[in-house]
Amino acid sequence: MSEWLKVIILGIVQGLTEFLPISSTGHLIVASALLNFEGSLGGTFEIFIQLGTVFSVLIFYRREIWQQVRAVPSDRSTQRFWLAIAIAFVPAALVGAVFSDQIKAVLFSPLVVAAALIAGGVVFLVIERRPMPQRETPEAAAVTLRQAVGVGVAQMFALVPGVSRSGATIVGGLLAGLSRRAATQFSFYLAIPTLGGATLYDLWKSRDLISSDDLAMLLVGAVVSGVVGWLAVGWLLRFVANNTFAAFGYYRIAAGILIALLVLAGLPV
Repeated sequence: MSEWLKVIILGIVQGLTEFLPISSTGHLIVASALLNFEGSLGGTFEIFIQLGTVFSVLIFYRREIWQQVRAVPSDRSTQRFWLAIAIAFVPAALVGAVFSDQIKAVLFSPLVVAAALIAGGVVFLVIERRPMPQRETPEAAAVTLRQAVGVGVAQMFALVPGVSRSGATIVGGLLAGLSRRAATQFSFYLAIPTLGGATLYDLWKSRDLISSDDLAMLLVGAVVSGVVGWLAVGWLLRFVANNTFAAFGYYRIAAGILIALLVLAGLPV
């Protein structure tokens, strides 16, 4: 299989899994191992193609974001919303900036991904079985600063591959009292600074390792992930309108067990 076909496959995997609470990084690590992908650049490829999914959110919410840009100077609710996004962004950004090298060196492995997938699946099932609060925050725009802190703390756990950034932030939002739709929307908006910042930071750190050929592969992977991610955003919003996250919990557990069995069997995962 050519390296370019592998890049397209990994872009599809990233786009499908970034916004679903099943861990895009975890799936990319396993998929890269299965494909024997040589262009990972020490994890930079997996992180860079997240930039495509950032643009997918910007395009999907382009009208709302443009309205907010125009309203920020004078509208207090819009100012508070983006302040909440900033507050939720800071914890993971600080921890990631300090420990990014250690995280890549120690945690980027299929067995860690398997354990995190299983643990996250159990958390989703537990969350969905608890009584939902009677007074939920219905829309992302109404998120309080206190709720934003809870989501930000939850997002720190997503630095572990397999936990899932969207999964952690959605769970954090649900525990903070957000509705499923509000937690999902807030997670999408939070992806803009989180994924964008992580991509630019990692690209800058790896700038000496990337050749012109590598850059072409990075861009193709990002474009593919962006197109697929745009489709995934709309699907997930429709899904959460009428369903719980239990199905993702079961999927995570099954996927984690399968990956662990493959690793223990000595297969090249």
